Amino acid sequence: MRCVPSIVLMAVIPASAIAQQGNQTLASQASDPTASLMSFQLQNFYSPSLHNANGALNVTQFRAAIPFQLGGISNIARLTLPSVTYNSNGDTGIGDATLFNLAAFDRSWGRYGIGVVALLPTGADGLSAEKWGLGPALGFVARPGWGLAGLFNQNILTVAGDNTRPDVNISTLQPIVSYTLDQGWSVGTSDMTVIYDWDRSEFTSLPIGLKVSKLSKLGGVPVQWQLSYERNFYDTGTGPQDTIGLTAKLLVPK
Repeated sequence: MRCVPSIVLMAVIPASAIAQQGNQTLASQASDPTASLMSFQLQNFYSPSLHNANGALNVTQFRAAIPFQLGGISNIARLTLPSVTYNSNGDTGIGDATLFNLAAFDRSWGRYGIGVVALLPTGADGLSAEKWGLGPALGFVARPGWGLAGLFNQNILTVAGDNTRPDVNISTLQPIVSYTLDQGWSVGTSDMTVIYDWDRSEFTSLPIGLKVSKLSKLGGVPVQWQLSYERNFYDTGTGPQDTIGLTAKLLVPK
């Protein structure tokens, strides 16, 4: 699902009051994975229907993004940790974590980033790939007048782990489209992540989804709320068919 590969929340702020960093509004930064913006988010993904299986699936995911400077270059470190909170087959618990660092470079048209992503086998029995993975990550985000448009890619290749378990050799693509509206609202693509499995020589996730976002304040702290829906068109296996997502992203601007 959103975290590959193991798991495969007001007061309205007027637009004129939203803080800016560079040429990006805070709402725009919140939707930009290359932005140097500290954030902490909690996501819940509920899949009421699965391909080729009865039952449902619910995954809660924590993600933290920490910007820092290294050698005069802006970097963003991001940790993602999922947890299966409901599964019709009874498997629940923490899943494998992913950690990546991206060096980001500003340009007149937007920003691009190059870095590395790692898979950490932190998952519970039955939910972990039991593999360590490492690979390159890269992406870009352009800033046309109407919002954001870009593409983000991560690649995980097995480097160690339980030899009795299948390797994890995958590439992911996440399109980024966000159209900025008034009063802190925006619409765009969901966190839909296309996954290609190199060992199976096929795509194992083909989602299409939309997202509505709203920037507001909670106790004086800026929070971006997101509601999303996805349909996964990869119908082999027992993965999610429809997924409804709810995200609360706490922002810590400079």
